[in-house]
Amino acid sequence: MFFVDTIEVSGLGNRSYLAGGERTAVAVDPPRDVDQVIAAAARRGVRISHVVETHVHNDYVTGGLALARITGAAYLVPAGARVSFARIPVHDGDRTEIDTAAGLALRAVATPGHTPHHTSYALEENGTAVAVFTGGSLLIGTVGRPDLVEPRLTEQLARAQHASAHRLAAELPDETEVLPTHGFGSFCSSSQAEGSATTIGKEKASNEALTRDVDDFVAGLLAGLDDIPAYYTHMGPANAAGPAPVDLTPPAVANAEEIAARLAVGEWVVDLRNRVAFAEGHVSGSFNFEAEGQLATYLAWLIPWGKPVTLLAESREQLAAAQRELVRVGIDRPAAAATGAPAEWVPEGAAPASFRRATFADLAGRRPVEGVVVLDVRRGSERAAGYIEGSVHIPVHALHGRLGEVPAGEVWVHCAGGMRAAIAASLLDAAGREVVAVDDSFDAAEKAGLAVRTP
Repeated sequence: MFFVDTIEVSGLGNRSYLAGGERTAVAVDPPRDVDQVIAAAARRGVRISHVVETHVHNDYVTGGLALARITGAAYLVPAGARVSFARIPVHDGDRTEIDTAAGLALRAVATPGHTPHHTSYALEENGTAVAVFTGGSLLIGTVGRPDLVEPRLTEQLARAQHASAHRLAAELPDETEVLPTHGFGSFCSSSQAEGSATTIGKEKASNEALTRDVDDFVAGLLAGLDDIPAYYTHMGPANAAGPAPVDLTPPAVANAEEIAARLAVGEWVVDLRNRVAFAEGHVSGSFNFEAEGQLATYLAWLIPWGKPVTLLAESREQLAAAQRELVRVGIDRPAAAATGAPAEWVPEGAAPASFRRATFADLAGRRPVEGVVVLDVRRGSERAAGYIEGSVHIPVHALHGRLGEVPAGEVWVHCAGGMRAAIAASLLDAAGREVVAVDDSFDAAEKAGLAVRTP
């Protein structure tokens, strides 16, 4: 008998896995906060004998090296990956025993495409593949994006993705469970997955890499590629160098005076509370990145890399969860932190700042009014499907560097659902602009009477 436990890393849209038998197990593509992997092994009563990487990750800092050192496990990394630490290099066809008593082994299958060295691992029980850990190769309904390594390699890697998907489909039984690392909201996916479970047989019937010829597939894949988060450029080098262990102890406590001082020297102060609470009252100059949203992705994308960050949270639990999210993308230690409420974070005698929230129906009631600016902060691919006539487009990840391009007037900022609009509103508010955050689904815009156009 064997087991496969899924470890969700939902903030980044990723998964890692623990698989094994009665005594030993393998960890696949572990997150940087390895304590949860160790806890999963403890619940199963197994020893982690092996840690494997499908590739050098571009979207998060791996916990693989630290986990191998803590547990004494063998650390398997594709042979073609250029890394600066000792590991067991894995070649195509290599077979590794995981739990002899359970008849479990991993067989390496070279699946280049997401990276040139990408390797999948077929989990075999008594010689028969029962699952395959596909990393950023074959995902649910799609494949991992091929444009994260080197622009000149993108088309070549896209063609390799097609070939790798076909290799997996040809070599593995239809009932083999497909277990990818990316595709559950990750920007490493070329498109977003639908559903949470699949098999080789299901992918043969639905995955575009397996239902379209290579030229048609590659053209569609390249045309659909979206913006790459800016912090990705730092992840590969960090993983190749060998990430340091994490420190999740509480950061230094900041009082109101220190918060004001950090803002005064241009540091980032990030309020983790939900967007409704932030709009109602916050420290002037602070930015709102909801702890319950894609905190790590958007904060790491927007913040100048290496800039000190102070976190403001409503509770110690919220702060601890945010720290855990942020170490996964290389934001290792907050400069300082505070918990509580805005009244405790502003200097004595000062009042919290605030701005309005609204719906698309409210916006429709304000148009056309001179001096009202509609700012769309969605990505270009989203805007291509429809936009409000007369709106200005600056994606949220570019806004901090383009605030001067926002026309004068009262800025009504929207995205697709409200989270990114709240981030953008906080950036504008900190810059002294009069702002209204549209906290509504974009589907409601046309219904509210706003003119929605397509390019």
